[in-house]
Amino acid sequence: MEFRDIFLKQKEAIRKRSLEVFALVKPEHLPFKPEAGAIALGEMLQHMWRSEEGTRKVALEDDFAYYEVRVPQGLFPTLGPLQTLDENLRNLERVHEETLAAVAAYPAQRFEEERVREELKFRRKVYTILLAINEHEIHHRAQLMTYLRILGTPVSEAARR
Repeated sequence: MEFRDIFLKQKEAIRKRSLEVFALVKPEHLPFKPEAGAIALGEMLQHMWRSEEGTRKVALEDDFAYYEVRVPQGLFPTLGPLQTLDENLRNLERVHEETLAAVAAYPAQRFEEERVREELKFRRKVYTILLAINEHEIHHRAQLMTYLRILGTPVSEAARR
């Protein structure tokens, strides 16, 4: 099995579990943050899809526009205007589908290419960048589950895997 197939299967499995968590989020949860200075739940949803989109562009298009803001300025300047729950859920799905299609169409021999921006201290192979997309979603799914538990929303056993 080649990298593309492994990545796509893993991404689909991760998203299936994430959808179970996303379904528990209510509009009134969006402003919640566990402490001052933390990212709000709604900001986290928005960050998830914006980061995936920007990271995919680094990997597959050698387009560092997202990282050129994210690395020097931090997370908040990358969010853009805050969106509603429905808008964020639609964008999470749109970006997920775009990533699946782009990776499926990407030539297998190019996954070993390096993406380099010395000024950002960034040097990684395409396949490593793509795997980071999956790891990032898992990280924020766990964070969302923690926020939801604090808010009193039980999280299903299936979503915990």
